[in-house]
Amino acid sequence: MSINTIIFDIGNVLVDFRWKDFIADFGYDNEIQERIARASVLSNAWREFDRGAFSEDELMDMFVRNDPGIEEQLRRTYSSIKGLLIQYDYTKPWIRELKDKGFRVLYLSNYSEKADRECADEIDFIPLMDGGILSYKVKMIKPEPEIYELLTDTYDLTPSECLFFDDTPANVEAARKHGYNAEVFTGYETARQYIKI
Repeated sequence: MSINTIIFDIGNVLVDFRWKDFIADFGYDNEIQERIARASVLSNAWREFDRGAFSEDELMDMFVRNDPGIEEQLRRTYSSIKGLLIQYDYTKPWIRELKDKGFRVLYLSNYSEKADRECADEIDFIPLMDGGILSYKVKMIKPEPEIYELLTDTYDLTPSECLFFDDTPANVEAARKHGYNAEVFTGYETARQYIKI
């Protein structure tokens, strides 16, 4: 069956989720950078923040509990996350190309309200797309099956006619279990080979 719908994750697919460089930009030494990462972006709290389960204050308190010795650095680093995401140069031209070729283009992303607000300029391609789901708005995250079911139902999709790209293998596997064609995103040029345009 032919593909008529392309579904994109956002982070590390349409935008660079540059968390290592973002932390490094503050000038911390390597040990502090690693501690900040473990206490924050690499913690379970970050995923639950994408779910919309916590307020920003609650999230920061959880980061601090993970490593109280770097509270000052954690609060400084995440007072604003502008610069955490940078849109790839290919993103908007690719979306437009797919649309011009007749594909429906959707997004399905684990994404926080803070990122939606503070990195809005980096996702200004959203209006070019035909819709999608940001996790914090629906209180679900990938790879939970419910979020794939919601996407299917909301947009009346036939999963076998869709191709989903995500940089996280577990999310790709979950999509496949739901009947979607899905590939781990490793780069723009490689991904284009999966789409017959």
